[in-house]
Amino acid sequence: MRKMDAVSLTPPPLQPHAFIDGVPAFAWSALHDGSLELANQACLDYLGLSLDQLRADWKSLLHPDDKAEYITWWEELQKSGQPGQTDARWRRADGEYRWFHQSAAPVHDPRGNVIRWYGINVDIDDRKRAEQRLRQNEENLRTITDAVRQFIVVVAPDGRTLYANKVALESTGFTLRDFTDVDLLTRAGVHRPAPVPGQPHWNQVWWLAGHPDDRDRLQVERQRGFSQGIPFDIEARLRFKTGQYRWQLFQYNPLKDERGEIIRWYVTSTDIDDRKRTEDQLRNENLVLREEIDRSAIFDEMVGSSKRMRQVLKQVQKVAASTSTVLILGETGTGKELIARALHRGSKRAARAFVRVNCAAIPQALIASELFGHEKGAFTGALQRRVGRFETADGGTLFLDEIGDLPMETQIALLRVLQEREFERVGSNHPISIDVRLIAATNRDLSAAVAAGTFREDLFYRLNVVPIVVPPLRERAEDIPLLVEYFVRRFTKDTGKSIGRIAKDTLERLQAYQWPGNIRELQNVVERAVILSESDSLVIDGSWLGRGSTASPRGRKGLSALAEREVEMIEAALAESHGHVAGPSGAAAKLGIPRQTLESKMKRLGIAKYGQKRSSSQ
Repeated sequence: MRKMDAVSLTPPPLQPHAFIDGVPAFAWSALHDGSLELANQACLDYLGLSLDQLRADWKSLLHPDDKAEYITWWEELQKSGQPGQTDARWRRADGEYRWFHQSAAPVHDPRGNVIRWYGINVDIDDRKRAEQRLRQNEENLRTITDAVRQFIVVVAPDGRTLYANKVALESTGFTLRDFTDVDLLTRAGVHRPAPVPGQPHWNQVWWLAGHPDDRDRLQVERQRGFSQGIPFDIEARLRFKTGQYRWQLFQYNPLKDERGEIIRWYVTSTDIDDRKRTEDQLRNENLVLREEIDRSAIFDEMVGSSKRMRQVLKQVQKVAASTSTVLILGETGTGKELIARALHRGSKRAARAFVRVNCAAIPQALIASELFGHEKGAFTGALQRRVGRFETADGGTLFLDEIGDLPMETQIALLRVLQEREFERVGSNHPISIDVRLIAATNRDLSAAVAAGTFREDLFYRLNVVPIVVPPLRERAEDIPLLVEYFVRRFTKDTGKSIGRIAKDTLERLQAYQWPGNIRELQNVVERAVILSESDSLVIDGSWLGRGSTASPRGRKGLSALAEREVEMIEAALAESHGHVAGPSGAAAKLGIPRQTLESKMKRLGIAKYGQKRSSSQ
């Protein structure tokens, strides 16, 4: 039984024509010259023709839009003698055209000559129509996204860019190929870190157009957002085709399939540069305000009844109401800024800003930008427009402290402001008119600086319209008791202590001391005494007063031999530099030490900045 079953299951011999006719596609053969030789039954049934009819006029079955391209392809294929593929539409027996994918391969004789062609045509009409619908949908989507005035970028889950809309292309100057080319940086000759396995690809365009200071942060935030798989935002600067960097808010939103897997990231970009600029301006104004509050807290009012101080206060009262430029002269710590604030408070500008700039505390390369502001891209690091101190002080008062430290090129620009009442931001040629009263101060001998060629003579005359000389504390010793009482009240209020008297010997010691640091030094000494006080009497240790009480600033009792030698070297350098501390020809440069270090030593050793010049007059 089993043997009979086995025999009955043996198939009949394969008939080649039956096999070809059973293939669910068009199968055909052609002679070496391209003429049709044979077509299977599926092809004939579909076309509704006999083999002879098909041989006679197969070209008429092609769609009119495809005929020329197909015939050219077929002729070129015969010339090449190589396999080939193409797509074309063929007319069915009922007149409908459908898309077919055609593959053709040659058969060669032993000498390599083509003797026949075999081919197969597969119906792909449904796929073609689906692709057409998809293309149409994509075209509609691109039309919509191109109309949106925002960057829109489509990113694959691995970080590769798939699409960028018209605004993104026009704004950055890159092409769609640039956005989607994973080898863009290599072609541009740019070296970048090797990609880390498991991390998203770099956005090639963002690497080229992004600000260098933002790249590392952008990559870290982007990687974190991709790994979490939820919407996230990134703020970064992007260089536009104009060459300017502008702040952008990049918002990433994932598109997930029915299984919850991310298949796309949609990225939009909103320009926030104006907002960032406003924030920077507010930050700058707040900084100025904080500086003003901090500085004004040094003294609540000017304290002193000595003849010298009464003369200064009378002069301040006369000058305050005018709009003239004032030059305040005096040693460090004498209260020059306090005089400047008194001038501002007594003027018609009292309700407007009082802006202080310490010219000695700002690097020379940045002082012009600090005073006049700069445009974005004006120099390396100028990432956005910045409003300068002159604009901030418009309508009010600008106080330039330590004006003797201004570099020569800035002196020229300042002279123009004083003469023409206008200036230009760094990197701009657009003049800006301002209404600012200028008050300058210095602890240097500007006349000597003019003679030495480090300060412009014409600027000196412009500044020196109304000079006010603030006396050092040693020349107004009669004010020391009042100042001490003032500081005691202030610091006991802050500390909660109660100090009702000041020892007589303490006042005598304070009045005998030469105060190289002037009122600022006195304030520090009194504050220390209040903090350390354990009774209701203020006591000041004589060791706090540096070299001790001396009748002359030239006295050096109590100094070691090493300190004496140091004093001699500093005073010699000051004499050689005509009293200049900073600058290429200043005493600090001659001694080979930083300006701040030299000033600290001078304060500790009781050496005035005019040093040798004043000492020689005694």
